[in-house]
Amino acid sequence: MLTGIEEVDWASLGHAYGPADDVPELLRGLASADPAEREAALDGMYGAVHHQGDVYDSTLACIPFLLELVADPGVRDRGCIVELLTSIGGIELDDEEEMTEHPCDDGDFIPAANYAMAAAAIAAGSDVFLGLVADPDPEVRLAAPCALASLHPEPSLVLTLLRERLTVERDTEVRLALVAAVGQIALRHASLRTETVDWLGWLARAAQDPGLRLAALAQQARCAPGEISDDVVPWVTALLEEIRTTSGSGAGGETLRGAAPTFIGQVRELLEEHAAGRPAPWTEELLRTLHAALDDRVDDRIALILAQLRSPDRWQRSDAIWLCGGLIRVWRGRYEEVVRLVGDQLHDPEPRLREAAASFLERLFELGAPAADALAARLAQSPPGPGEGSDIGLGDGPGIGLDGGPVGGPVGGIGAGPGTGLGTSPVGGPGGPGAVGRSGRDGALIALARAGDVRAVPLLARALEEDEVRRELLYATDGLGPAAAGLAPLLRRRLARVGLDERLYDRAAPLLHALAAVRGAQALPEVLRILRGAPANRRDRVREAALRTLAAFGPAAREAVPDLRALLADGSAAVSTAAAGALWAVEEDPAEVLPVLERWLRPDLPGADRCAAARVLGGIGPSAVAAAPALRPALGSRDLWVRVRAAAALWRVTGETEEALPVLLAAWEEDRHARVDIAECLAEMGPAASEAQLVLLTELTRRRRHNAREGASGTYDIHLDEKLLTLCRAALARMERGAY
Repeated sequence: MLTGIEEVDWASLGHAYGPADDVPELLRGLASADPAEREAALDGMYGAVHHQGDVYDSTLACIPFLLELVADPGVRDRGCIVELLTSIGGIELDDEEEMTEHPCDDGDFIPAANYAMAAAAIAAGSDVFLGLVADPDPEVRLAAPCALASLHPEPSLVLTLLRERLTVERDTEVRLALVAAVGQIALRHASLRTETVDWLGWLARAAQDPGLRLAALAQQARCAPGEISDDVVPWVTALLEEIRTTSGSGAGGETLRGAAPTFIGQVRELLEEHAAGRPAPWTEELLRTLHAALDDRVDDRIALILAQLRSPDRWQRSDAIWLCGGLIRVWRGRYEEVVRLVGDQLHDPEPRLREAAASFLERLFELGAPAADALAARLAQSPPGPGEGSDIGLGDGPGIGLDGGPVGGPVGGIGAGPGTGLGTSPVGGPGGPGAVGRSGRDGALIALARAGDVRAVPLLARALEEDEVRRELLYATDGLGPAAAGLAPLLRRRLARVGLDERLYDRAAPLLHALAAVRGAQALPEVLRILRGAPANRRDRVREAALRTLAAFGPAAREAVPDLRALLADGSAAVSTAAAGALWAVEEDPAEVLPVLERWLRPDLPGADRCAAARVLGGIGPSAVAAAPALRPALGSRDLWVRVRAAAALWRVTGETEEALPVLLAAWEEDRHARVDIAECLAEMGPAASEAQLVLLTELTRRRRHNAREGASGTYDIHLDEKLLTLCRAALARMERGAY
């Protein structure tokens, strides 16, 4: 086995972490009789030799040995090696990419030719995969179809083999993998698509197994989304019900393996925990495929999710939460009933489902209002226990991604499911129907506060009495209005306890933000302590945060005037302009602050400095009209954000649209991420911005969120898009009123 491995000069080859002289040990580890050693070797292959999908010269040198291991029936866990080869050889580059190099983490570049050579080398030896479709090991049979569909140079041969194998295969997940591979061939080879789509359509109706019918339907939709049937929702709903009634009760009694030291092992554990107790965990992957094919058919997708959320099967409801997370992040729609039904899951006895629902609702902000009663009821049933707390009081924390998705890596197969996706994360823990974990309770409270429900205020007060408080709870005070004023003494007390050390910003910034939101001017001494005592580490950011809080206090912060005047001359534009803004808020005298702000508008300064000055000038409004000549040159800046900030400020200080409006409308088309700021300005302009009506109406007709990104999301993305829609409607309403 591994004949010739010593003849390779591995030290002259490289991987992600330098010379590849450790690769022979990894390859031998893949063939070890010890499961832990095999797992560690696989982890090393993904961590170094195929790091984040890269293909190094050492990766190419490994291919013959990996193929040899796959062909040896005495090697255990060959399915994982098949998946590794599929990943190495399955990267497809377009023509432009093939002529370039690909950057990697250490700044070096990997020749794009490496990817093509890897695909060619594995394709040349891919006949080894043909025999694996009938291998005694189901994990090997699970991995082989995707390898064949991705890597074998004769797709017609593979298609015939996969379809024939389906007639004798008895393992459910392997059968689903066979169907998925058929769909993959149809997508990759247009000449076979029509034939394959027809076969998938036949299978979706003729197969006896409802899971197989659902798999065929999902792949047919994936290959021919334009031909998805109008009755897809009742069809899929009926299949899910049939799967529910014919599946077993699940594997709730299975014992999960112990803690694993490798990343691969951790992913495996997460997948095992996620699947535990689920009679048909593979439905999640099939539904994800179907939803991806439905794409912008938002109403159909919502209807399908509603049907799942009403299912007696809690795992279908859990899947629905994950699917809705991906849907609502990207597409606008009527989600009121979806949100209400997700709120109902907060009362389910299954802790993982409760935690998933809370995590989903946490990012909805105003869209979470239909679940407010359920959130309040859950929180009323789950008071905090003594000593509960997270490991760091005001740290950032990873959170749970709204759209979820598979944990990166090679583990699992069809139906393995994602690991940390919203609604599928195995984040639960021990607890009965009346219990909810700290993370779930905090998530529910954050969701309630972000929805603007004042019932969150006493619960926030209770949370502020605990040793540790999630920073998101403090930032959630924004939407609670005057009702949150009673939180000020508690916030003041916590701020007084914050040490003036290197962690000051992380611990103080959320408290300062919350004090500004509740206008807690009684905390002025504590805010001044932070302002004056900021250490060198991130001092400018600490001061800027404190100055924004002082500005929110307005005239009540008069005691801070000497400090504010001293900071006008600060060398940081962020600090200097924030001090100017705070001084204006306290004294409302432009004479002292306008020269400072004009100084930061010089064309030779960085864009961030000019933006900071323009923003403060806009906040001052007509009293800053004398600064208009300093703003006008910024309208022609190469920096889009400088142009936007300057145009908005110019309108706010002069009340004239002739110069500002064309700049704002041009920026609207140039950068979609500027639209919220621009729409806010257009709403202020009212009838004077009538030229923007078509732009606003067009935005309101779009189904896709303006800031949607594939494979990524931010905590505030949905909130910002909903804010954009609200501002567009407000601007149009003002224009219409002005027309009469």
